[in-house]
Amino acid sequence: MAGSKNQGKLLIIGGAEDKDGDCKILREFLRCAGGTKARIVVMTAATSLPGEVGDNYIRVFERLGAEDVRVVDTKTPEDADNSDYLEAIEQATGIFFTGGEQARIITCLKDTKLDAAMHKRYSEGIIISGTSAGAAMMPDMMIIEGDSETNPRVEVVAMGPGMGFLPGIVIDQHFAQRGRLGRLVAALLLQPAVLGFGIDENTAILVSDDQFEVIGEGAVTVIDESEKLHDNIEGLLNDEALAICGAKLHILPHGYRFNLKTRQPILDVLATAA
Repeated sequence: MAGSKNQGKLLIIGGAEDKDGDCKILREFLRCAGGTKARIVVMTAATSLPGEVGDNYIRVFERLGAEDVRVVDTKTPEDADNSDYLEAIEQATGIFFTGGEQARIITCLKDTKLDAAMHKRYSEGIIISGTSAGAAMMPDMMIIEGDSETNPRVEVVAMGPGMGFLPGIVIDQHFAQRGRLGRLVAALLLQPAVLGFGIDENTAILVSDDQFEVIGEGAVTVIDESEKLHDNIEGLLNDEALAICGAKLHILPHGYRFNLKTRQPILDVLATAA
């Protein structure tokens, strides 16, 4: 679950991040990628409108001062063998996944040369970011789709392989805005993961080493089931209600940090700042 000091950073965004105002989250991504010397690759595999979406992020990153911004659009797994795309990843200081449908990312990129190249660059220290679908794909097992505004049941969420940049957790996006607590709990109980992160819109977690910091206007909901007292998932039918007792819940707004190893908020930093 936890990162290592040889890895880069992850900026995982709950969707609908500000692109026209102060751009606090995208500004932080660019800063981590090298500021005005940043070489950004925008991955548009998730979207059905790669030209429009790609151009929008080129506009934002160039306005903020990036040295170079390129779009890599993979419509098929064969596109992920493109030598120009592989060269762009090798030269990148930051990789950004757009929103759309996370299943498209897996279909086009999972277990390809481009996938291996991105993991290699991440291990070498660059930052990888994703918004919405680009956030959902970060774990090794991701939420493919599911119902919002419902109580937890097995049938409310479909799971599948993710890209594995942050293993051992489950991530849901657009969290408060779409009422996704029920499906995050269901996803967490269906997986061996013990931590679930629900990330609000225009909100992100910046993962570095063994911790993350919350950035943005909303909050991050952390569910920790590692010491739960009870669940009823064994033998449960698809449409029957899930129960979980004794799980921990943390609500973390901007500036709060969380330790991925101890599974605890880092409160001493706030006390020192106060």
